[in-house]
Amino acid sequence: MNLDRQVESSRREFLKHSAMTGAAALAGGVLSGCAGPGRRASKPVADGTVTPLFSAPPLDVVRIGFVGVGGMGSHHVLNCFMKLEGVQIKAVCDLVPERVARIQDAVEKSGQPRPAGYDRGPRDFERLCAEEELDLVFTATPWEWHVPVCVAAMKHGKHAATEVPAAVTIEECWELVETAEKTRRHCVMMENCCYDRAEMLCLNLVRKGLLGEVLHGECGYLHDLRDVKFSTDGEGLWRRAHSQTRNGNLYPTHGVGPVAQCMNVNRGDRFEYLVSMSGPSRGLQLYQKERLAKDDPRRQETYALGDVNATLIRTALGRTIYLVHDTNLPRPYSRIHIVQGTRGLFEKWPERIHIEGRSPGHEWEKLDAYYAEFEHPLWKSEAVNRASGGHGGMDFLEDYRLIQCLRQGVPLDMDVYDAAAWSALGPLSETSVARRARTTDAPDFTRGRWKTRPALDIVEG
Repeated sequence: MNLDRQVESSRREFLKHSAMTGAAALAGGVLSGCAGPGRRASKPVADGTVTPLFSAPPLDVVRIGFVGVGGMGSHHVLNCFMKLEGVQIKAVCDLVPERVARIQDAVEKSGQPRPAGYDRGPRDFERLCAEEELDLVFTATPWEWHVPVCVAAMKHGKHAATEVPAAVTIEECWELVETAEKTRRHCVMMENCCYDRAEMLCLNLVRKGLLGEVLHGECGYLHDLRDVKFSTDGEGLWRRAHSQTRNGNLYPTHGVGPVAQCMNVNRGDRFEYLVSMSGPSRGLQLYQKERLAKDDPRRQETYALGDVNATLIRTALGRTIYLVHDTNLPRPYSRIHIVQGTRGLFEKWPERIHIEGRSPGHEWEKLDAYYAEFEHPLWKSEAVNRASGGHGGMDFLEDYRLIQCLRQGVPLDMDVYDAAAWSALGPLSETSVARRARTTDAPDFTRGRWKTRPALDIVEG
């Protein structure tokens, strides 16, 4: 079976499996240690209490199995995890045997024992999770496989880590949360943009109070993906399909993750509701017409995804977030990262800042002086200074922090509630778009515990 047919078969198998299991609900205790028997049922929280964040026993060595070692998966293995102390790569799974062999060879060449290989089809990750003695399963598969892999890992006693987004439906978000709570295992979405240098500088400035009370944020993913979506390799084999049937913000987490951390979402505040609208769908159709051969079957495809989607989010404390998705039109890559408070605001693309009483009146400042004075400690650490590649170092830093937290037995920087809340903005935006931008409520995946969960600390390097 060739790769195209394998991926299509995987997609059909997933849809069949989802139809049978999507409505299933899991019950159990919550990661915080507080009882929480029912889905979506908020519980009152006593004033002044602090809900401890979930942590697992420390691990001397983190034994990892990788599921999906194409572009990003192989990047994590070769450029990050193979360079980290206290990591053993024990197993590799992929639809393509050549990819499995490539990673096995690289790991063996690095001096570690040759990892076990799994390449018997789209569900061979289940065998990996059942048979291998692992601490962590990391998935970098197509989006629709993130939840099945993570759930299988947790049910077999492994922690789970996934590329973004963690889930593509609200039911999947709940399944991640409830499985993590029941099994008491970490389930983390690897949102690398939370570890970018400017975003971490911004978080440090917020924590130090330089921006005052944070009131508003703007964020988004603005990336011309037409060549990627129509590629005959890699993400082109599956990512374009989402544009055929879905209309909303399909990729919210790169933008919203860093802003959510500055606003303490799930840790003092939460997403309460949103409105979303999409413009016309033109970009992919023009690409079909102008760049595909006349006999290319992809010329017959139709697309639902509006070229630009704009979503407005309101939090429980009244903060506002503007979130945009723009991937089908010609444009240089950028993201939006704006955090605005009562004393000033921080912007990226371009990088600039204004702080009342510190900046010249009505003028922007460059970030150079702020990096010198307020650089996030992790970006000054030796580990990051030695890193190379990976979106400027943030990929290495996110993997470094995951391993560091697991080895120390401390809470992760992001947890399953973040994975669910940030990823849920995708399907929530689709619902609002379909209802002509009507208000759509956001689930409270913490069931009220956002009120007492502590904010993310500034971690020392």
